[in-house]
Amino acid sequence: MYKARQAVNSLLPLAPLYSTCLVRNSISHPSLLGSAVGATSCPNSPLRKFSAAAPPPPTEPAVNESYLSGTSGAYVEEMYEAWSVDPKSVHVSWDAYFRGQSYQAPPSLGTSTRPNEVSLASMLPGLAGMTPAAGKADSNVIDTHLGVQGTIRSYQVRGHLAAQIDPLGLSNMDREKARKMIIRSVIVNDKDMDTVFQLPNSTFIGGNEKALPLREIINRLENVYCKSIGSEYMHINNLDQINWIRERLETPGALELDTVEKRLLLARISRSIGFEAFLAKKWSSEKRFGLEGVEMLIPCMKKVIDKSTEMGVECVVMGMPHRGRLNVLANVCRKPLEQILTQFAGLETTDAGSGDVKYHLGTYIERLNRATNKNIRLSIMANPSHLETVNPIVEGKVRAEQFYRGDTEGKKAMALLLHGDAAFAGQGVVFETMGMSELPDYTTRGTIHIVANNQIGFTTDPRYSRSSPYCTDVGRVTNAPIFHVNADDPEAVMLVSNIAAEWRATWHRDVVIDLVGYRKFGHNEIDEPMFTQPIMYSIIKKHPNVLDIYSQKLIGEGIATQEEVEAVVDKYDRICEEAYKKAQGETKIYNKDWLDSPWSGFFEGKDPLKVKDTGVHEETLTHIGRRFAQGPPNAPDFKIHRSMERILKARNEMVDKRQIDWAMGEAFAFGSLLKEGTHVRLSGQDVERGTFSHRHHVLHHQTEDRSTFKPLANLYPDQAPYSVCNSSLSEYGILGFELGYSKTNPNALVMWEGQFGDFANTAQCIIDQCIASGQSKWVRQSGLVMMLPHGMEGMGPEHSSARPERFLQMCSDDPEYFPPEQEGFAIQQLTNINMIVANCSNPANYFHILRRQICLPFRKPLIVMTPKSLLRHPECKSSFDDLQPGTEFKRMILDSGPAASHPANIQKVIICTGKVFYDLIKERKERGLDDKIAIHTLEQICPFPFDIMKQVADQYCNAKLCWVQEEHKNMGAWSYVQPRTQTAIGGYHRLLKYIGRETAPSPATGSKTTHKKELQAFLDKSMAL
Repeated sequence: MYKARQAVNSLLPLAPLYSTCLVRNSISHPSLLGSAVGATSCPNSPLRKFSAAAPPPPTEPAVNESYLSGTSGAYVEEMYEAWSVDPKSVHVSWDAYFRGQSYQAPPSLGTSTRPNEVSLASMLPGLAGMTPAAGKADSNVIDTHLGVQGTIRSYQVRGHLAAQIDPLGLSNMDREKARKMIIRSVIVNDKDMDTVFQLPNSTFIGGNEKALPLREIINRLENVYCKSIGSEYMHINNLDQINWIRERLETPGALELDTVEKRLLLARISRSIGFEAFLAKKWSSEKRFGLEGVEMLIPCMKKVIDKSTEMGVECVVMGMPHRGRLNVLANVCRKPLEQILTQFAGLETTDAGSGDVKYHLGTYIERLNRATNKNIRLSIMANPSHLETVNPIVEGKVRAEQFYRGDTEGKKAMALLLHGDAAFAGQGVVFETMGMSELPDYTTRGTIHIVANNQIGFTTDPRYSRSSPYCTDVGRVTNAPIFHVNADDPEAVMLVSNIAAEWRATWHRDVVIDLVGYRKFGHNEIDEPMFTQPIMYSIIKKHPNVLDIYSQKLIGEGIATQEEVEAVVDKYDRICEEAYKKAQGETKIYNKDWLDSPWSGFFEGKDPLKVKDTGVHEETLTHIGRRFAQGPPNAPDFKIHRSMERILKARNEMVDKRQIDWAMGEAFAFGSLLKEGTHVRLSGQDVERGTFSHRHHVLHHQTEDRSTFKPLANLYPDQAPYSVCNSSLSEYGILGFELGYSKTNPNALVMWEGQFGDFANTAQCIIDQCIASGQSKWVRQSGLVMMLPHGMEGMGPEHSSARPERFLQMCSDDPEYFPPEQEGFAIQQLTNINMIVANCSNPANYFHILRRQICLPFRKPLIVMTPKSLLRHPECKSSFDDLQPGTEFKRMILDSGPAASHPANIQKVIICTGKVFYDLIKERKERGLDDKIAIHTLEQICPFPFDIMKQVADQYCNAKLCWVQEEHKNMGAWSYVQPRTQTAIGGYHRLLKYIGRETAPSPATGSKTTHKKELQAFLDKSMAL
């Protein structure tokens, strides 16, 4: 209570300002000047009643009249009252007299209830550091001023709930009900409305004025917080950021635009509406997912981009759903209109790729921003119909743009994400993406989110599609300010657009604009919305569009005439007609026109059928191995864990023996690429150490927190950077992020590792819609590597299979087509395939396939089934000899033992992939069948090595051909391998037999005993002759 009383000293009414404040009612609204507002009761919340009033200012002669002239007690009291307000308002003698102890204020001054009079005698310590003249502060006065401060805060905290943000008026709160809800712990009486109060430093509504009447305070607060903008920012836990927003929202005149800005805004609105109107006129029955009802999205985006460009941004990467996409392409990116309009003509593409529907396509534009006269690069990422999937892809691409620009503060590259209201609230990937916003290895230093809020999801009302008050409430989790704005108030939209761009540039954190409009038609233009929302659409049919609303406003203000408005509209319609005529003359379209991530110069001068050598000189391997086996040089105090010291010693011993295990093979691949100038980025859950404690790419000081050392980042002074990033516990979001990262620079090895292989199924949308089909749909290559721990080792259903069958099912090679056997057979297959699926059985092959990703003259996604138990298997080792220049990745590893010497005597040929190879060779050796059974491993499952499989079948012409896998029959590679093997053999006259577990709904048993029985059963069958 003491602190509260002290604080009140700075909140006292300032009577000298009273007369001027009453006439300064610059933004008052008639509806706010009504009768007293009651309070809605809150449990345990005391009501504060405004009952203090300031005395009138002293008359002019009082300043010059000495206290010796006083002839009556009433006169002395009058002078005292004047002095108590302002000591300078009376003669210096009165000032000295009242400061002394000779005068005692009358008791009535402490409890006066006369109009415009307040007890100040007890509050003198707060005025200019004076000594107390009487008693302590009155509790009623304190409560009064705390009530004012509480009222201001109430509007800042809850004002958005009463904001008139719905252009249809369906969800806007009644004004009186709104005020009762906001000012719910104080009573405001009419007689207090004209009392002048000093404004606390928690508000900027006064501008240069330090005090205002209560009526004006409430008026201004309602205009700021309860009209077309509903601002949520008081949940932010940084006071500087809160005050930054307060100042930009509350300062008088914040909403004002000059004439030039208003006319520019009118032109942008007319283009946004004109584009949709033109499409509706030409293709009335065509799906286009127009922007009608939220046309202010275009001026909003353009203002955000203009302001961001002005503040230094050079590259904006955008992700958005289908609604409004064509308009954004036309009016934000300025994609040539004829290229957009040809998409309606149904022409066939003449270049590679299957293409996609027009409202999924992306683009890349580099142009001059006329508003700022600066160059800007705009990229809209292509996206599937799966809403919000594009979000992490955009973030990953922006992070890569920042990385390669050296833009550590995010000042040059920025993400701009557009959302639908139902998807923003409903799709979990939104939360996953926003959860990355402050992670060191994933942050893009602030994303601007714009929600095109139709107040409906397809046919579902908000009350059925979300549990939160707003669709944007996910933004509160990351302390993002959220601005709800009525899309029918263009100038309010411009204010929040400016604030959002400045916020991102200043604080480098996320911000959300909730652009509340409506959807004029159904989900698409031929849908009937009256089936499900009859009331809403009966209102929409009568509702004027934003161009009509704003043009009438400007005409009323004298800023534009009706003729000028019509001229602006007609001008853009003529532009569209000219583009339409050009489009009519086109006979073909090109997928390459819609590329969102061009790789300038990457394909030039390369032989498309030549792979660079993946082998590495031994001195390089030795150097990398030695560095990988030691802690930080010249840092003897860096304390390494004892077990880690043993691991480092083992690494050194492997170098001595010229031998590598899985972790060393991977380190050699990474290190050699780093030496050659290739950036390497490894991301995923626990990848720094590795799920199975095998990698250890980050060494931790055991006695100092956050003191680490990355051996692979310190191999050579001029090497490329190595990024190894422990991610959040997300697959969908993080895999999408890395996919976006891989699209920026083809000369980077970007990898995502699943904690266990089957965890990738939570990212299935990214795999299906973007990785497997991205190049075909959008002509967009990616060299992303997915590393999925895989193997049936008795760990239960969820930690066994990486589901290779799902990836193989999506591979695009024809099982019945044997490509022509000619030079470059293997790379030609890679050129034609959509993605590569591999299950390597030794470290050398793993080393080569990782390096091959960079050595190829093009980029393809690589899916690698990585081992678990093989990480430490004594037989799973490779020699330095298998890594030397001239060596390469082996699509199949053929048996080189006794079986190869006498193939005609072999009775059974086993073909397998991955870990089961080691189980098979152990079983064969124990049974003494090395000269009767040949065992080959299929390393690259897709593209299928038809040529090698044909060679094997011809070589072992007398043997039974068997496929052995540890997965169940309806899983694994069997369904992929079987028809292709028959094609390689030349028909079904010689059948490939299946050996393995029987079909099952679950990938693996949960019983260790059952697992061992199943394993032994198919091993016995494999060895049977």
